Amino acid sequence: MAYATVTDVATRLGRPFKGQTESDQWTAWLEDIEAIINGRFNLESAIAAGKPTEAVVKMVEANAVIRKINNPTGKRSERIDDYYYDYGERGSSEGLYLNDDEWALIAPNGSPDGAFTIRPYGTERGPGDWVHPDVWVPLP
Repeated sequence: MAYATVTDVATRLGRPFKGQTESDQWTAWLEDIEAIINGRFNLESAIAAGKPTEAVVKMVEANAVIRKINNPTGKRSERIDDYYYDYGERGSSEGLYLNDDEWALIAPNGSPDGAFTIRPYGTERGPGDWVHPDVWVPLP
């Protein structure tokens, strides 16, 4: 079950859902976006560790569903005379997604891991660690 609810989506969208069918659809989309997130990392464990917060996850999930509600086919542009439409680089099959800023908000390490993520060994420094042989990061 997703952290965000149909009520969270309706509140952010500014209108109530229109019947049980729409409610069921929004619920399915919320579950889908959470499955996408869990495909990258364990969301439940990350929330338990405090990064991200449950409120941030609700916001991100609801906003992804609102994008799908407002643009269900993923059109990027459309003209009327000599009708033209453009699905853009993602294509029409992409409906639910998180943008880079949203991934950065919810990823436990601040950014998503992926094929081109470079994280040099030994760069995770925190309070009480030596950054350089001559530089110490003091404890708070």
